[in-house]
Amino acid sequence: MDRPMTAGQLKEKSMFQDSDGSAGPAKTVYHNCSKLKIFLGALAFSFFAKGFSGSYMKSMSSQIERRFEISSSIVGIIDGSFEIGNLMVMVLVSYLGPRVHRPKIIAVGCLIMSVGAFLSVMPQFLMGRYNYERITVSVDNSTSVSACSPGAEGPPATDATETLSTVINAECEKTTNSYLWLFVLVGNLLRGIGEAPIMPLGVSYIDDFSKEENSAFYIGLVRSSGMFGPTLGFLLGSFCASLWVDVGVVDIDAISINPKDIRWVGAWWLGLLICGAVNFIASLPFWFLPYSLPKEGENENLKIGHLSVQGNPCKIGPPAQPQLKFSEAAKDFLPALKKLFGNPVFVVFIFLTILQYNSLVGIITYETKFMEQQFNVSVAKAIFLIGVILLPVTILGMFLGGFLIKKFKLHITEMAKFACITFIVAYLLNLLYFTCSCEVLQVAGLTAPYSGMKHLSSSKHIYMASCNAECSCKVDQWDPVCGDNGITYMTACFAGCKSSSGTGRNMVFHNCSCVEGQGLGLGNSSAVLGQCQRESCTKAFPYFLALQTACAFILALGGTPTYMIMFRSVSPDLKSFAVGIETLGGRILGGLPAPIYFGALIDETCLKWGTKSCGGSGSCRVYNTKEFRNVYLGLISGLRAGCCLLYIVLSALIMKRFKPEGKEMTDSKNAERSTSKEPDTVNKREILPGSRTSEDSEETYIPTALHGQPSFSWASLMAFHEQSSLFQAWSHVPWPGEIPGL
Repeated sequence: MDRPMTAGQLKEKSMFQDSDGSAGPAKTVYHNCSKLKIFLGALAFSFFAKGFSGSYMKSMSSQIERRFEISSSIVGIIDGSFEIGNLMVMVLVSYLGPRVHRPKIIAVGCLIMSVGAFLSVMPQFLMGRYNYERITVSVDNSTSVSACSPGAEGPPATDATETLSTVINAECEKTTNSYLWLFVLVGNLLRGIGEAPIMPLGVSYIDDFSKEENSAFYIGLVRSSGMFGPTLGFLLGSFCASLWVDVGVVDIDAISINPKDIRWVGAWWLGLLICGAVNFIASLPFWFLPYSLPKEGENENLKIGHLSVQGNPCKIGPPAQPQLKFSEAAKDFLPALKKLFGNPVFVVFIFLTILQYNSLVGIITYETKFMEQQFNVSVAKAIFLIGVILLPVTILGMFLGGFLIKKFKLHITEMAKFACITFIVAYLLNLLYFTCSCEVLQVAGLTAPYSGMKHLSSSKHIYMASCNAECSCKVDQWDPVCGDNGITYMTACFAGCKSSSGTGRNMVFHNCSCVEGQGLGLGNSSAVLGQCQRESCTKAFPYFLALQTACAFILALGGTPTYMIMFRSVSPDLKSFAVGIETLGGRILGGLPAPIYFGALIDETCLKWGTKSCGGSGSCRVYNTKEFRNVYLGLISGLRAGCCLLYIVLSALIMKRFKPEGKEMTDSKNAERSTSKEPDTVNKREILPGSRTSEDSEETYIPTALHGQPSFSWASLMAFHEQSSLFQAWSHVPWPGEIPGL
């Protein structure tokens, strides 16, 4: 027998159950809340996926350069294609915002990223095996080969299992392979297109349908998950760079070069297959999520409102899709743009962003090449160190900078001073990079003279000397050997070696007429495969790494205050627009050209270019490390010197405009109030998560400046940093001050 229900129990029952006892709206509320959690998990994984694939692609730039025998400037074009694809749709995606089915658009974006990754792999299966440059040798007997064969002319040697003529014909038939790098370029372009909607649509979806107090936590949770992507991407890059490009197809023991050799190409394609699969998996959950959800904070209203709509549940449903009003948006675009560029603080910040983008993109793209050429470390080791040391240190600096703002409640003028001081200190540390010098690789006939030999005068035989004049060496070959005298020779032929012992990596050449060993005399010395190691360079590398880590941490420390300056200096209703303008300017004038002109200037320091099988210039084999260092570090120092000047100007403008007390702040307050009185169409612009409309924000924005106590929240820090390239996998350009030392 059922006990009678009290009035309170009856009221509670009516709020959660239908008249027949079934749990109607309560079940719907729980279901919608569950879908929000699913969206959070899916978005977190998509952030991880884009960071994972982006950082991996960045780490493979050297491998792609060698595999396709292209110059560094073309690598820069491939890298810049990502930005082109991203910018092609970023403005459209940001404008459409909640007017489209955001989960499905994100799913399409992840799917496009997956297609781009798989498309980039295609050349590996179209080009055939990778044959690196090797010299022609003549077999004297079963145990000896001669590199110096008078009168012998021929192409580079190939695998012993294939005849020479067959290999040459096969290679020359594939001259169109020279343009297969276009597959990688188009694939990178597609990755940029696919990644564009993830951040703006995903974060706005969270902000729209979660409680205001939960929004910051959810966004922070998603971003924290994204942090693991770049780190794991670089670790995967390090692993793949240590594997041979044709792993599983050729006998690794027959390879005569090691990962430190400039001709070594890692399994760059293997990681892209993994990245494509991860991006595909990331797209799956979004296909099953709804267009909209009831807001978390409105659950109680939904329960109470159910009392008046019992029997007609169709009245409760998702909001109708808003109509696009392009005419209204276009009418307000120019006035808003004029207002932004009439703000001198914002204008200086834009120029600062552009210079920062240029320096950061140059560093991210060519740092591994610099480490390899300057300090004689393998690309795999350089990628590994970036992933396990520099990235975590940068992340720590970013969050510590945000913590200091919250802990000491820094005013905008104090944030400007803090950012300026940290950047100047980091810049001074950056100048110490020049002290970590390394000698140029000593290559006979190229950067060093032959031992006591007279050079031939002909420009065609600039690498020749009397000791190897009869060897008929080909000047366009690169298969270096290291002599007993510590000098590298372009091939064993140029060393004048008459015999050898051993096979593969263990081959040793003897009776080298151009090598003069200590106490052995000329012609009685030997040489081993590979270029000579520069011990002083290897010893200097730990100091460079420690200096770079300190510089990265200090720059990241000031990165958060720098970025917050922009949001404290523009009208609340223009914050979203300001982010878009900064992104557009930074990427078009920084992210796009920087890899190209950095690569072109680095190409100018090349001393010896490789040669393709059928002729034509390949990738660089030897750089003038001194000129490389001066060009690379000089460009970075020059760009950052301009940043120092702009930081000083920015600090002066902010201290003049945003005094804790005074007329300046009163004028600013009046300006904000006038902004809130503009037509409603201006305020219809999309507001970034963590920000509010001008009416809501005036309470915190203006008194913040008046009382000198900014109401810092992690919502602002988390939401307004969503464009950061650290969480877009180094495949995007980072925001100023973030990922600085990489």
